[in-house]
This record gives sequence, structure tokens and C-alpha cells, in this order.
Amino acid sequence: MKLIKTLLAITPVAALALGMASFSAVGMAHADSHSDMADHSTMHVTKSPTCGCCGAWVALAREEGYDIEVTDTDDVTDVKLDADVPGEMWACHTAMIDGYVVEGHVPFAALAQLLEERPDITGIAVPGMPFGSPGMGNDPTARYDVMAFGGDAGDGEVFYQVGL
Repeated sequence: MKLIKTLLAITPVAALALGMASFSAVGMAHADSHSDMADHSTMHVTKSPTCGCCGAWVALAREEGYDIEVTDTDDVTDVKLDADVPGEMWACHTAMIDGYVVEGHVPFAALAQLLEERPDITGIAVPGMPFGSPGMGNDPTARYDVMAFGGDAGDGEVFYQVGL
């Protein structure tokens, strides 16, 4: 009976650890082909040093040809507040490129569109951590929205749609 209680107690922890480890595998991530969009300034990414999915997103951005500078910090709150990222749009990492804020697991097609069109907004965000987004696994059927915020962006304005 003691063995069963012990197994029941550690099973959720083991499952969580296995799940987090799988997200850190760059092979699980996917990228769109937009390497021609890499002719921009250095992208500065602030993330937690222990976040595997953020590391996967950074690796994919480098594969796309972006020059990346990473700052690891145990508290990403200040960079989000300083960049005026609305609380409902927070994700696990924050990037800055060419005067724009890029919050979370933004697909590179949306980033390319942002840098090409240069709208009068503060930035774009993929709130939370949707499965199938770059760095969060490879799911070609994933559906989620990339939101615009700040500047001319209205509340809840969709900038780019994935999977539609």
C-alpha cells in the first residue's frame, strides 16, 4: 500500500518534468521560412534561464536568420512592464526588434509581416503558451491569434491568425 501511495504522489511530478523536457527539445519546435526577413537589427530576447520553450523559440529565430541577443533573468516582469505589454497578453519571453515588442511564441510569418508593414503599434503578442506555436511543439493544425497592442491597435485587435 505504501508503494502505491508513493507512486501516486510522484506520478504528477514526473509527468510534468517529462512534459517540460519535451518542450525544450528544439526538434519539437517548428518554424516558417522567412529567412529573408533577417535583415534587421539585433533582436533582444529576455527570458527565464530555465525555460526550454523560450530557448526553442530563440533557436528557431536564429534558424530564420535573426541575430539574437539573450538576457536570462529569474524575473521577466520588469521587461514586460517597461515595454507596456498589457497583462492579458503576457507570455513567457519578451523580445525587442526594430522598435517593436514581440511577446511570447510569435510565429515568424507574423514577425515578418510586422517588420515589413511597420504599423503604428507597440508590438504583437501570442498570449500564454499555445501548443503548436514556435517553440511549443510542431502541430500543423494549431490555431491561435497573434494580437496587436499599443499605438493604433484597438483592444483585442487580431494582427495575424494561425491555422485559419
